[in-house]
Amino acid sequence: MPEFPHPPLPGPSPRPAVAGHPAATGDGGEGRHCWVHDPPEAPGTWPGLLVEWRQRGGAWQGRVTYAVSGPHGPALVEAWLPAARLEPR
Repeated sequence: MPEFPHPPLPGPSPRPAVAGHPAATGDGGEGRHCWVHDPPEAPGTWPGLLVEWRQRGGAWQGRVTYAVSGPHGPALVEAWLPAARLEPR
């Protein structure tokens, strides 16, 4: 499984030009699409959005949001998960 590069937070990425506005450099807060593998409450692979990274106990964790099937329809989850459970899309 491909892994996110470390250090995991990339530099700012360019934004596409919009009519009347030149392309701008992002502030790094755009998030990155990823696959979330086997989160604790919902086994399987889910599309997610990686929001930020942190390092705890020498290991990287990603703060992600992802939607899973719940008893009353889709449920949005936000969690810190080990980097090994995250894959770039």
